[in-house]
Amino acid sequence: MTKEQATVLVTGGAGYIGSHAVLALQQAGYEVVVLDNLVYGHRDIVESVLKVELIVGDTCDRAFLDQLFASREITAVMHFAAYAYVGESVTDPAKYYQNNVVGTLTLLEAMRAAGVDKFVFSSTCATYGVPTTVPIPEDHPQNPINPYGVTKLMVEKILQDFDHAYQFRSVRFRYFNAAGADPDGRLGEDHTPETHLIPLVLLTALGQRQSVSIFGTDYETPDGTCIRDYIHVTDLAQAHVLGLAYLLQGGATTVFNLGNGNGFSVKEVIETARQVTGRSIPAQECPRRPGDPPALVGGSDRARALLGWNPQYADLQQIISHAWQWHQLRHQS
Repeated sequence: MTKEQATVLVTGGAGYIGSHAVLALQQAGYEVVVLDNLVYGHRDIVESVLKVELIVGDTCDRAFLDQLFASREITAVMHFAAYAYVGESVTDPAKYYQNNVVGTLTLLEAMRAAGVDKFVFSSTCATYGVPTTVPIPEDHPQNPINPYGVTKLMVEKILQDFDHAYQFRSVRFRYFNAAGADPDGRLGEDHTPETHLIPLVLLTALGQRQSVSIFGTDYETPDGTCIRDYIHVTDLAQAHVLGLAYLLQGGATTVFNLGNGNGFSVKEVIETARQVTGRSIPAQECPRRPGDPPALVGGSDRARALLGWNPQYADLQQIISHAWQWHQLRHQS
């Protein structure tokens, strides 16, 4: 099957990473349909920027999904429709098990009933928990320390079992810290509430926050603050297109880390943002948050070797510059 004949259903396609994946799929020549319940997604992004069909609905609704698959020739599904606030997953785990696990299983069952057997899954480095080795390889033990990470790991195990029992093929991508924005300024990161470091720093630069918080300055890292692997969202999206092509070409079920293989500390991110924006960006040092590992950096050799994936925007200054361009357009217009 050629790209021009393939229609991809993108769940959560009105969200941050999902919308960038839709754009990358369009650029690669695929037909795209977006499914989103718009709890966190943005209708205006899909309708006015991506200009693809938006179906508003929920992955927990089996009858709705059956109707969707019956009415369209779907070739594969790219699944981003998960709740992803770690703190909220601790205080309201039921919400996360219902949406992230039950919703995904319902979607998988509807796919099987419709004869759709190719699935690209948005997983997370949170399935590893506190790493024992850095960079983290794909075969590192998975010991998540919060319900969000547990829900993603449960779906990974479901997909492995589905492959064994039903020959249902999937690619699982474990991301590190998605960051940045479309280099042309069409898409970007806009969460409510916002919890990610780079947008919080940039919202402070815009004067929408008084300061940015640094949680912990006594870690065993060069400057005492946590180190994270920031991966440009456009590079993430490109990996998903390559993962889809891999499945369409007969590739076996597998898992890939997606990271740059090097990390930046919280203080480095804030200082780089000061350079990019030319603004002071006040920072407030706070106690550590429970469960924050000192360093999370991913090894992505498998994606490079098997998919031919090569991140184009690995430079932190470039990542923050693209995000800054987006935030100025989104919040000052």
